[in-house]
Amino acid sequence: MGLLSSFRPHRRGGLSGGGGGQWQWSFLDIIWAVFLLAVVTFLALVFTPRRGGPLSAVSAVAGTGAVVPPCAASEVDLLPCEDPRRSSRLNREMNYYRERHCPARGEAPVCLVPPPRGYRVPVPWPESLHKIWHDNMPYGKIAERKGHQGWMKQEGSYFIFPGGGTMFPDGAEQYIEKLAQYVPLKSGLLRTGLDMGCGVASFGGFLLKENIMTLSFAPRDSHKSQIQFALERGIPAFLLMLGTRRLPFPAQSFDFVHCSRCLIPFTAYNGSYLIEVDRLLRPGGYLIISGPPVRWKKQEKEWGELQSMALSLCYKLITVDGNTAIWKKPAEASCLPNQNEFSIDLCSADDDPDQAWYFKLKKCVSKVSLAEEIAVGSIHRWPDRLSKPSARASLMDNGANLFELDTQKWFKRVSYYKESLGVKLGTTKIRNVMDMNAYIGGLAAAVVSDPVWVMNVVPAQKQLTLGVIYDRGLIGVYHDW
Repeated sequence: MGLLSSFRPHRRGGLSGGGGGQWQWSFLDIIWAVFLLAVVTFLALVFTPRRGGPLSAVSAVAGTGAVVPPCAASEVDLLPCEDPRRSSRLNREMNYYRERHCPARGEAPVCLVPPPRGYRVPVPWPESLHKIWHDNMPYGKIAERKGHQGWMKQEGSYFIFPGGGTMFPDGAEQYIEKLAQYVPLKSGLLRTGLDMGCGVASFGGFLLKENIMTLSFAPRDSHKSQIQFALERGIPAFLLMLGTRRLPFPAQSFDFVHCSRCLIPFTAYNGSYLIEVDRLLRPGGYLIISGPPVRWKKQEKEWGELQSMALSLCYKLITVDGNTAIWKKPAEASCLPNQNEFSIDLCSADDDPDQAWYFKLKKCVSKVSLAEEIAVGSIHRWPDRLSKPSARASLMDNGANLFELDTQKWFKRVSYYKESLGVKLGTTKIRNVMDMNAYIGGLAAAVVSDPVWVMNVVPAQKQLTLGVIYDRGLIGVYHDW
């Protein structure tokens, strides 16, 4: 019996009683009437246009159902956890003040951040790699200061990105060709990269055509909009600072780590920053540093310390080409403990190298299980690694089976999103997606052939599966919603 067939008001007297009888409502009839009235009211509210567009949306603010107002126009760049008005009062040791610092509960502004005046639909990918609308990012400081280095320049209503950087003013493509003499960037052997201090992320953007997914990061500093430019261009990027905490990524994740004049003092603070790079770099991976202190005038001491510390970690120096140095991390387990001038040693057995959400940097090297199994050269090449469970996935209970089931589930869901819900995945309408509870990256795997990249977010209080996502050749971060 259908739902509507139960809704039958009874009439006093029988069918033969003729007209004039009265309806007799049962309690169930009243319940159904109220339910249908609620449905009709809900649909009317949903489909009735509201004056003012999306900024007049109704939201449950603190459970009140109040209307969320727009932020002031001056707050177009509001980032509550990256607010220089708060950060400027904090300790500057190890760049603590440039890290993420969120307002206390109840202190964050409750308003909708407006788009810049004149904002329009972004330039579609891949054209956006080379140009974006000026009015979508109306900040010309970088173009003024870095235009001569090929970062970006303004032409009419666009910002143009020639692809240059401070250490590669002739363009990222030429720089990548130079690196490819020493690093296998074109064979599928390397898939995930971390670009530290990325500027407007041209290096990572031009690696995409080599099927390399580079997560570029930079802090909010005097070039406060550099990550916004990268995202507007359609390049994977993240606002981040290497300061006092581990970066929010799992251990042994990136096939290479790149620094082009990132100005990170790798050997300072007892080598804490180089140790953090070692935690993130996959066994057999590559460390590329261009610019200071590599053969840099007046930084001979720092350059000598960097070489010595890399040697203490048993990294092999591949080449020093001008101001670019490239090392290869050993594929086997750490060569520590050993005699070294920096007193670097292994962490205790209770250290979890994957713990990285608001977790203080350590001055010891983490022990890693399965080092050889997940090393560059042992893990499957791209694209095979996307669909084959890694050794790290096998550490999960029933991991191989869960991997297969999750993959099948998300291929079906994405097909449903596209065909039944009309979600514009696979078109130029959508370039980037955030999966707020990514698990092992099933959604990202299902759309990998589409012109879209996915930021896989694994909640820090859930099972730490982000390492499996990186083993698949995908990228993501930890976060606590």
